[in-house]
Amino acid sequence: MSSEAPASARGGARVAAGRGFIAGPIYDGLCFIGSPALAMILGFAIAGSPLRTTNVSLWGHAGTPASIFIGAFIMAHLGLVFFRSHANASIFRLYPLRFTLAPIALFVGICLSNWVMVCTSVIATWWDVYHSSLQTFGIGRIYDMKAGNGPQVGRRLDYLLNILLYAGPILAGATLFDHVNDFDEFETVDAAFFTAIPAQVEGITSYLTWAVIGIGVPFLAYYVASYLRFARQGYRVSPQKVALLVNTGLCSIFVWGFNPFGEAFFIMNFFHALQYFALVWWIERDNLTRVMHTRWRGLTLALFLGLAAAYGLWAEVLDAGDLPDPGEVSVGEAILGRWGIAVVSVVSIMHFWYDGFIWSVRKKQV
Repeated sequence: MSSEAPASARGGARVAAGRGFIAGPIYDGLCFIGSPALAMILGFAIAGSPLRTTNVSLWGHAGTPASIFIGAFIMAHLGLVFFRSHANASIFRLYPLRFTLAPIALFVGICLSNWVMVCTSVIATWWDVYHSSLQTFGIGRIYDMKAGNGPQVGRRLDYLLNILLYAGPILAGATLFDHVNDFDEFETVDAAFFTAIPAQVEGITSYLTWAVIGIGVPFLAYYVASYLRFARQGYRVSPQKVALLVNTGLCSIFVWGFNPFGEAFFIMNFFHALQYFALVWWIERDNLTRVMHTRWRGLTLALFLGLAAAYGLWAEVLDAGDLPDPGEVSVGEAILGRWGIAVVSVVSIMHFWYDGFIWSVRKKQV
């Protein structure tokens, strides 16, 4: 399955400073490696508490304090990608058309077509699963680089492993229908074929479970055996990467698979967003200080967090899942509502897409 040649792990590559950490033991331990465990502790702590049971309304948006927080946190982290793609001149110069024409085209499409709007929404749900698995993949590859390994060593294996660890428990676990039910949105455009998908999936859930187990267990054995072979040929094991994969895998299996206390969505999205905030800030902090002309990193951090929080709260309160009913609002309000939904959808899709090519260890962008 894997054709990576570990020879690139040799050649006298030096182990990066910091003993293999991205920022340092404490920063990495809290924000990257230990964030899945931290999210589980927080999720279980608020389960059944007033933060989860008290209904509140924020500018007309109903929810609980916990649901509004995690919704805003998710939206905020989605918007952070533009600090990397558009505020970093060296990255922007690599892909100018992707960063300009693509979001404009998608925005116009969503504004003009219900089909585009619904397809974008459903695609975003499943692209988020794929994207989330590759975030862990990317952080793990950075740890490999810090350990002095070549960018191609074990790359395909890590890619497949992270998809398995994140998507596998969804397909085989208790939260499958939380994802599949998004196809009901096709009722808006009278697409009976797509609205029938949840019922079709319900009939094959047991087969999906056995398929994940049947593929996953042999692959895990093959993955370990392959890395043992790489190690004999010069690969340097990164303890940080191992800890990250173990913590993320155990968290994903337990949370997506069993949805304890109904906190799966909160837990998985909390640690994913936390990792992204930490990564963008640490890598872009000096660049952002220059771009914002703040001269003081503390002020840069305040603006970084403040702008992200403002967008996240606005996007959550907008509630992109609800298109304004033209019969209940003015034409102007309906147009603004549609535009708002288009902005949120574009930010989400661009986040998923851009992340696939702006954090490449292989292309030396990190």
